[in-house]
Amino acid sequence: MTSTPFDAGTEFDRQIAVLRDRDYPEPPADLAASLRRAAVAHAGAMAAPAEGRAPFTLVVTRELVPIEEMVPRLRLANGRKAGVIDRHYKAGELVDFVPAKGVELPDARAYLLLDADRGEEFCGAIPNEAMAVLAERGRTLLTIEEGIALVTQHPELLAKNKCFSLGGSRCGDRRVPALWISERAPKLGWCWEGNPHTWLGMAHAAARIA
Repeated sequence: MTSTPFDAGTEFDRQIAVLRDRDYPEPPADLAASLRRAAVAHAGAMAAPAEGRAPFTLVVTRELVPIEEMVPRLRLANGRKAGVIDRHYKAGELVDFVPAKGVELPDARAYLLLDADRGEEFCGAIPNEAMAVLAERGRTLLTIEEGIALVTQHPELLAKNKCFSLGGSRCGDRRVPALWISERAPKLGWCWEGNPHTWLGMAHAAARIA
């Protein structure tokens, strides 16, 4: 039995439509066209769609939309409640969470994240140890914007007891941002790098391209 080929062009167009539906500004036309070509060119090397992961995700960064404005646009699969930011973030503090050491973004505005995985195998693991394992595997940790993009484009990936940390964004202390579910809505929070949670994995991906 042969599987249906993954149509990266159609999927890219769907993700652009999702951005429009969520009132995101679209990436500049030349950049969007370039990203679509890149998605199609890399389609053969992408992992097939599977539970807990996505072949690619179109990421819009804080240069186009502040994180504080991204979170309320999040929805759970079949959910209506807007995403929220945990009260333990101080006002204006999210700008301090920048790409962690070793995380390099290919474009400051928008790019593609390849083979993103919510990392549920790390549920119950100490975040620091999970991040070390992923580094050994050559996987890259997701930033806050990437986690938001993943749930925006693939809301089914944020599920009960299958939420995830975003170790690709740090602010110089022991906090690791995370996305979880609270009162039937997506929530951007954080947990300590040494504290394990049975319902919180560590999201990771293969690469970023622009």
